Amino acid sequence: MRPVRVSVVVQRPPQEVFDVLDVNANHASFLDHMWTDFEFSGPDRGVGSRLRARSRTPGPEDWTEVKVVEVQAPPRIVERGSGAKGRRRTRGTYLLTERPDGATDVTFELEFLEVPRVERLTAPLSRLYIRRLLSKAMQRLRLQLASGAHTTGTTGA
Repeated sequence: MRPVRVSVVVQRPPQEVFDVLDVNANHASFLDHMWTDFEFSGPDRGVGSRLRARSRTPGPEDWTEVKVVEVQAPPRIVERGSGAKGRRRTRGTYLLTERPDGATDVTFELEFLEVPRVERLTAPLSRLYIRRLLSKAMQRLRLQLASGAHTTGTTGA
């Protein structure tokens, strides 16, 4: 399946956006429309930070696990994910680019390394659905950063 890429402009400098994205617990506030029952483990931020959440999808219960595997502050964070009881493996990459006005272009790309057969058969619909969810997540991130309604604290894990 081809990757899904979404972008948003955030009216904050790249380092500030990075500081929010680098803390896995902060992701719950802009991803809770797609996941619930968040659990965090490992370090609060950076490589080795982990997130586990239950998907808000129809059908059987599906858990997603995400682990940060690469960090280059501030332009890039790379995550490895798994779901569908290990049958789906993904790589998600946040790329932050400073704009001339000091704002930040935030791009998230989700690559599908392995997908269950049913998702391969319905790839165009699956990609459309995932793009919609991720676009909403990026808009929610933009709004939260604009309003200052984000946190950069630790998870206590």
